[in-house]
Amino acid sequence: MTANTGSADERERVAERLQRSSARFSYDPDVDVDWLAPLVDGAYGKAPERCSLYGTELWDRLDEGQRGELSRQEAAAAAASGIWFELILMQGLVRHVYNSDPTTRNAQYALTEIADECRHSTMFARSIAKTGGVVRRPSRSAHRAGKVFGALCGPALLFAGAIYVEELADGMQREMMRDSSLQPMIRMISRIHVLEEARHISFAKDELGRAWARHGRVGRELLRWAIAAMAFVATSELLHPKAYTSVGLDPREARQAAAANPHWRRTKAAWAAKAVDHFTEIGLIGGPSRRLWRRAGVLG
Repeated sequence: MTANTGSADERERVAERLQRSSARFSYDPDVDVDWLAPLVDGAYGKAPERCSLYGTELWDRLDEGQRGELSRQEAAAAAASGIWFELILMQGLVRHVYNSDPTTRNAQYALTEIADECRHSTMFARSIAKTGGVVRRPSRSAHRAGKVFGALCGPALLFAGAIYVEELADGMQREMMRDSSLQPMIRMISRIHVLEEARHISFAKDELGRAWARHGRVGRELLRWAIAAMAFVATSELLHPKAYTSVGLDPREARQAAAANPHWRRTKAAWAAKAVDHFTEIGLIGGPSRRLWRRAGVLG
């Protein structure tokens, strides 16, 4: 597939369409999520078969209460990683606007997306506190990597990263919002995020197409390695050792079991499938860097 290299007018039309959609279909989590409603006793945070240890000997050791708690802690860990990445994305979008004409629809939609991400980060933070999540921050290595990524990434890497993380979250949350067995609060948060992130993904795909087209052979190969490394770190951050210690498991043993668990690898691959398909189609996945995608567990 040839990457999008459309005109400035087309770029403005895309941004104007997304801006109109934002005006018509947006949420305010402060009022659209019932933060005062008590949690449903025993309800899972995500489906048991989507938990990292499902189907392993460690999962068999847990009683029903511990399994539910692990599902809630893994959902909280995913929310914490969402905050971490949205903060990185906002840094990049601020630079994008800083280098743009603020009177353009493109710059104005980027500002709208920043406002969306501010609300999403607050929403995720409140959900972690409400569910008693023990994971509040990314791992030290991811925190350091995020500082480097946020400071140095150019448009192609910024928007490719946005597509990957948002599609990963979208795959997870589309399942969660439809699952009536889960906590109602988590289902509503998932619905809000899915609706609003659809616009962000459309914007990122349009911008990535233009940025990717400007790179030559060497630049594209460097980008393949950079996005593969980003995807590896971002996917790894869906899990956190504290989620396992909350139910009395040894975190090293649990992470090893999750890494070897075919159920968990299939889950990650299913959630990341749209991003992987898009990147493969435009040539962003290919060559030696595919090894990192396999290590992340999102390639067949």
